[in-house]
Amino acid sequence: MSPRAVCGIVLHPAGHTLSPVIHRTAYSALGLDASFSVFDVPAARLAETLRELRASGLTQLCVSLPHKEAVLRLAERVSDAAREIGAANTLTVRDGEIVADNTDWIGVTRTLEPLGPWGGRRATVLGAGGAARAVVHALRRLGLEVSVVNRTRERAERLVHDLGGRVGTLDDAYDLLVNATSLGMAPQSDETPVPLARLLPGATVFDTVYRPLETRLLREARSRGCRVQNGLDMLVHQAVEQIRLWSGRSADPALLRRAALEALAGR
Repeated sequence: MSPRAVCGIVLHPAGHTLSPVIHRTAYSALGLDASFSVFDVPAARLAETLRELRASGLTQLCVSLPHKEAVLRLAERVSDAAREIGAANTLTVRDGEIVADNTDWIGVTRTLEPLGPWGGRRATVLGAGGAARAVVHALRRLGLEVSVVNRTRERAERLVHDLGGRVGTLDDAYDLLVNATSLGMAPQSDETPVPLARLLPGATVFDTVYRPLETRLLREARSRGCRVQNGLDMLVHQAVEQIRLWSGRSADPALLRRAALEALAGR
């Protein structure tokens, strides 16, 4: 019998994540013998924690804020997708080595594909961190023209240098607006990255935040006549791909989504 797999997520702070619910639901449905733990790790302790977790028998580690870019420097092997994006959200121990991969971009793609077609349309992406990098990678593969807006222009310039697109402003016209920052995430649910007047009626607004499901950005976008999409489907689809990378098995996205919604509702 194979040993129990040790899995988890590393992030800081740890209060917002639905990954334990989603992964444990998948493991149970697929009959996988695996545990899933949450590791609240400040940036200064990331390297030390990864060493400890590998020594303890870690099989797979999900990576969330603020570690998605830093883990690339700590992995022995990096997938083509993670290298191109410049960020990873998945670490898997194979043959004693930590392998970094990125499934966030797949979550973005599978969320947006049903809302398309997107070829030749314009997108504005808010943020320039690890999540934004995965978003830009996905949008460009979907055929969108991408502008990146970030508080620190230098980070936006570095992102578009690496992945393409251009540095933009909130005044740019767009067909799709994506919030790839944590602004609006609970408990700061009253914050929004875009003033109401800058929301363009008829556009699609995609907020990668999933707690709350309807952020202030999405609420105000709906009031302006925009089509809105929260971050839950992205979370689910990237997790499905994480589990496939680790186990070779495909989890049911609908099942995982229901489990996440029940957790959000406190059931």
